[in-house]
Amino acid sequence: MAETNFKWLTCAGVLCCLIWNGFAQQGGSDCIKANAKSCGECIQAGPNCGWCKKTDFLQEGEPTSARCDDLAALKSKGCPMEDIENPRGSKQVLENREVTNRKKGAAEKLKPEAITQIQPQKLSLHLRVGEPQTFSLKFKRAEDYPIDLYYLMDLSYSMKDDLENVKSLGTALMFEMEKITSDFRIGFGSFVEKTVMPYISTTPAKLRNPCTGDQNCTSPFSYKNVLSLTSEGNKFNELVGKQHISGNLDSPEGGFDAIMQVAVCGEQIGWRNVTRLLVFSTDAGFHFAGDGKLGGIVLPNDGKCHLENNVYTMSHYYDYPSIAHLVQKLSENNIQTIFAVTEEFQAVYKELKNLIPKSAVGTLSSNSSNVIQLIIDAYNSLSSEVILENTKLPKGVTISYKSFCKNGVNDTQEDGRKCSNISIGDEVRFEINITANECPKKEQNETIKIKPLGFTEEVEINLQFICECQCQSEGEPNSPACHAGNGTFECGACRCNEGRIGRLCECSTDEVNSEDMDAYCRRENSTEICSNNGECICGQCVCKKRENTNEVYSGKYCECDNFNCDRSNGLICGGNGICKCRVCECFPNFTGSACDCSLDTTPCMASNGQICNGRGTCECGTCNCTDPKFQGPTCEMCQTCLGVCAEHKDCVQCRAFDKGEKKETCSQECMHFNMTRVESRDKLPQPGQPDPLSHCKEKDVDDCWFYFTYSVNSNGEANVHVVETPECPSGPDIIPIVAGVVAGIVLIGLALLLIWKLLMIIHDRREFAKFEKEKMNAKWDTGENPIYKSAVTTVVNPKYEGK
Repeated sequence: MAETNFKWLTCAGVLCCLIWNGFAQQGGSDCIKANAKSCGECIQAGPNCGWCKKTDFLQEGEPTSARCDDLAALKSKGCPMEDIENPRGSKQVLENREVTNRKKGAAEKLKPEAITQIQPQKLSLHLRVGEPQTFSLKFKRAEDYPIDLYYLMDLSYSMKDDLENVKSLGTALMFEMEKITSDFRIGFGSFVEKTVMPYISTTPAKLRNPCTGDQNCTSPFSYKNVLSLTSEGNKFNELVGKQHISGNLDSPEGGFDAIMQVAVCGEQIGWRNVTRLLVFSTDAGFHFAGDGKLGGIVLPNDGKCHLENNVYTMSHYYDYPSIAHLVQKLSENNIQTIFAVTEEFQAVYKELKNLIPKSAVGTLSSNSSNVIQLIIDAYNSLSSEVILENTKLPKGVTISYKSFCKNGVNDTQEDGRKCSNISIGDEVRFEINITANECPKKEQNETIKIKPLGFTEEVEINLQFICECQCQSEGEPNSPACHAGNGTFECGACRCNEGRIGRLCECSTDEVNSEDMDAYCRRENSTEICSNNGECICGQCVCKKRENTNEVYSGKYCECDNFNCDRSNGLICGGNGICKCRVCECFPNFTGSACDCSLDTTPCMASNGQICNGRGTCECGTCNCTDPKFQGPTCEMCQTCLGVCAEHKDCVQCRAFDKGEKKETCSQECMHFNMTRVESRDKLPQPGQPDPLSHCKEKDVDDCWFYFTYSVNSNGEANVHVVETPECPSGPDIIPIVAGVVAGIVLIGLALLLIWKLLMIIHDRREFAKFEKEKMNAKWDTGENPIYKSAVTTVVNPKYEGK
């Protein structure tokens, strides 16, 4: 009886303890709700959470997670402050050079990299989850700061009068800019349009001179770097004075191609790590990403430099860049843009300005006479505003800004990133908060950078995350306190060895099967135990067996199997792979979610030995033609192509045989390929070489056949091999021709006579047969003539009795 009462009291005590814990967790802090099993999990639950490492802190029946609570609660429960783990974040300034103070015209001449406008330059932050770290950033506009200005001008025909005024811009602008800085450099570039239809006319005459009438215009081009950045204003005037207007067909221009090359070709342009200004001058709109499809250009702009001899060479290959792509590259290269456009397009470029940070729009007069004042005003506007930007933040990290600008103007949120109306020598301050909301999975350090838009200087911030407690490094492996060495005793609690669970690691997975362990058998944010595909035994899932022994459940939560993968042709993984955890792992030469995509390129091989004729990509054994003009199973069909042979026929003819339509202009129009003469057709290159190859047979002006091949190597060089001797037909033999004609006439005459005779015979026979038939069918009247009297008289003897 006493034993029964004791058991009942024990059960009642446990029940009360569970009820108390339930109410405590329901009304407790976020620290308790986190259900932390270790000190590291506890400090990640919130900035106010602490972990009590006192060994005898827990009362009987309390879970290990009760060690994690807010500091006041832990102290009230009897945990001394020295036994509470509560690491805090911190910051450390690693590089802190003072901002530069100097006056224009001062004796010292500092290099651009020695001038400091932002402070500090490098910090290290130790971040605990939920605890922000704050630091101040100072910015001061340095006086006499160097400037690089690149003038990018539209040279289409409508800008003819503007070019005359720009020719003297170099020295005039240098004179004005000396009032701002003693270190000023200027460069010049020009652009027109992509050199393909329908943007320009590709007829030979229009390629030489796209203008009409007697106007002398230069050939159309996409972008030219006429003058890299230089401090010689006279050189600017000299080179710009030699420029000529060009022309194109449509109104929007290819300025975005030019801006991209100016931004990314820093070495060719000559950009320094100083204030970089790009003046974009035009009187028309712009093409952007997607417009290249009109000219058959579908490859997106790659954002890389493609200048050869200071000329953009890939305008026919890559599409125009998108606005977002331009914003990225201009920001990466710290370039501030000034759009100098005519009144007609002010609205368009003001909308563009809103999308491009640190850019300005100025109204250009009809002949660009006000361009110098426009540049000065735009520079003052851009330099009077500082906007902070940061690189991509690690997952779970947030940043906020608060600005302290001139005249007591303070802002937060997005406006906290910027200050306006800053004059030279003014100093502004920003307060920056960085917060980690979660620990990275690999607990690695991260680095972010903050910089003012349009400036090369930046603040480098090294982020170190506090995800573990100090006491965890002092743990005792295989401690006797953890049920005979089944775990590591750290921070006052046991961290169990593999195969052991429980507060003191007293539970073995081979021995325990309890509903208390169900939590270990549920996936995160799931109520299903072992994904409904197994049983929870000692806190681990034991997966069910299926009737088909080849079908198996697997995984920590029995969430995987080998029979629910994608199928193709009724087979799991198409018979070309293995199903692992509901995902196909394909055999070599196969890919795809159902391993139904073959990597064999044999079906994609074109007749010239090239994969997809060099005009597409082989995907799953089928050609995906990247050039929209080409179609067919191997991208060899082109319904609209003029043909390589017909396209290069005249140039090959003039260079190889000095004749044809281009004989007079051969040296100007036909030097774009390398030519090699061979003795016979057998010595021409044959299919199977790496470069795409076309065999051609064409007639020349003398009606002789000549043979050649055309190919383009990996470097983009065109190579032509031509048979040195054309095949000309021999002259006609007159006598056989005349004899044949006479004989033909005679034979034709005889044939006609015979045919006429045959027809007459047939006609006569038909007439005779008709006569005979009518004769047979004729009927005669047999009646006697009434006046006819017979000459015979018959007399009957009356005495004759017939005897």
